Amino acid sequence: MKAGQLVIPCALGRGGIVANKREGDGGTPLAAMRILSGYFRGDRFAGARRTRLEMRPIGAALGWCDMPDDRNYNRPVKIPYRSGHERMKRDDRLYDACLVLDWNISPRRRGRGSAIFFHLARPGFTPTEGCVAVSPRAMARLLPHLGAGTVLKVVR
Repeated sequence: MKAGQLVIPCALGRGGIVANKREGDGGTPLAAMRILSGYFRGDRFAGARRTRLEMRPIGAALGWCDMPDDRNYNRPVKIPYRSGHERMKRDDRLYDACLVLDWNISPRRRGRGSAIFFHLARPGFTPTEGCVAVSPRAMARLLPHLGAGTVLKVVR
């Protein structure tokens, strides 16, 4: 990924870059996506507070609905939740700093992909489920320069 003249290693989805995103395909959307806001683990990533983005703490009850037929599809939900969801408070640290991209947020289209985030990468930059991920150091370096409306562009 590029941020101005800076080139930053990143991980993309296991399904590659896709022009026709579908729920569960593992693809990262070929798109320009605005950063809307974010979530962080204050106990693990205090640097997330140094940004112009609206950042909310991740608690044990925070989830994200990934069930296309649910009325809260591609929205944050409170756990326990009756339908399919992803837990935001993860042991693997991927969401210690997690930014929400505007992919399929408004308008929402059922089955076009949910939880497309900009988050922390696994060691070795193994593929994501469709998100864009960078190292914790890169995220800490980028956060002070990001604001609502910053665009993350995925290109081939």
